[in-house]
Amino acid sequence: MQRQGEEKTLLHRFAENLDWLLMLSFAFLLATGIMAIYSATLHYGNPGKFFATQLAAVAIGIAGLVFFTSLNYQIFRPPTYIIYGFSSAILMSVLLFGSTVRGTKGWFNLGYFSFQPVEIAKLLFILALAGYLDKHWRDIRRWTKLVAPLALLLGQVGLILMQPDFSSTLVYFPVTLILLYVIGAESLYLLALIFFGAIAVGIPLLATFFKLQPALLTAHPVLKYLVAATHGGLPAVLILAGIVAALFILWWFLRQMRIHVPFVTFAVVAGIIVAGSASSAVVQKSLKDYQRKRLIVFLNPDIDPLGSGYNIIQSKIAIGSGRFLGKGLFSGTQSQLGFLPEQHTDFVFSVIGEETGFFFTELAIMAYFILVWRAMVVAREARDRFGSLVATGIAAMFAFYAVINIGMVMGLMPATGLPLPLLSYGGSNMTSSLWAIGILLS
Repeated sequence: MQRQGEEKTLLHRFAENLDWLLMLSFAFLLATGIMAIYSATLHYGNPGKFFATQLAAVAIGIAGLVFFTSLNYQIFRPPTYIIYGFSSAILMSVLLFGSTVRGTKGWFNLGYFSFQPVEIAKLLFILALAGYLDKHWRDIRRWTKLVAPLALLLGQVGLILMQPDFSSTLVYFPVTLILLYVIGAESLYLLALIFFGAIAVGIPLLATFFKLQPALLTAHPVLKYLVAATHGGLPAVLILAGIVAALFILWWFLRQMRIHVPFVTFAVVAGIIVAGSASSAVVQKSLKDYQRKRLIVFLNPDIDPLGSGYNIIQSKIAIGSGRFLGKGLFSGTQSQLGFLPEQHTDFVFSVIGEETGFFFTELAIMAYFILVWRAMVVAREARDRFGSLVATGIAAMFAFYAVINIGMVMGLMPATGLPLPLLSYGGSNMTSSLWAIGILLS
């Protein structure tokens, strides 16, 4: 009798926590994704295998969703170091015992299917960071209190880069910045972090972009010198010294004009530029040549049409040819003839656009909007700060994935290799996305 009462309590709690609008949105995305994956894998000769694997992932994900929805989310509120330690442990274990797939040692081979621990680590990171910020929210405006969140961030990112899996690290940065902003961190500090990141990543990417256009380098010797400076050495030192000197002259000139700018401001800006430039060397070594090309070629895919720009060109052709209502299920030329690479994973949205047209793609975008909107409603109405932060982190994760992936297939964002949650083929991402929704509903 007691066990039956407990089951009723769990079912009652599950029913109480349901958000039907959110449920309808992710159910639509699941159905659309399964349909698109089946169509995208027809020309592989064994679409049933992909279809069955994805259905199994959906089943495991929904079971976890029901379980987590039935729980009180306070169960995820143990000390930060426990959750973070467990997250780091699974990332370290995959480095020791994992399997290598496409040059990345980030998978556990479980026989019938493989599992990517980084997908679970992302969720655990959100819980750990939310727990820390909830505990230290009163002091978060002090820059010294930003050291710990950034250490949590860099620790996880460092472990993932050791696999190496650059694309999986990307979501950590917007989630961290958004949670810091929501909890009340000083906007100036966050802008400084963004500026630092832009320099560290931007320098190697710009150098790669110009290298793909040798005519520009030949015509502009100064530009050629700047690109050479990205490899370090004397040119880099001279350019950095010139930038710091120019900033100092500007500070001195403003001082003479009786415009007071604290010297510490000049020192911080100069320090960010120098530190960002030095960190760009780390980014340069962490990113392989083809990854840098993929990240930058969206600006002009025609500079490498048969290489890094090929995916984007074919994706834009597929989406554009679908028009309003599409070519019909299983009738897309780009997808069925195999012109569109990674069409069941990273570029599944292109298959949807080609075969079901603008109408269905807009419905999918609206479904993501509803999912993120309802997550923000949960964040606003949460009973405590911890719940609000967790919901905000999950909303930021889904929003980032959707914006980057959809922008990528339309040629508006870099080709990062990020999946589209609930649509792309991939059991690890599917289960973690559904579990995240379960935590959100709890």
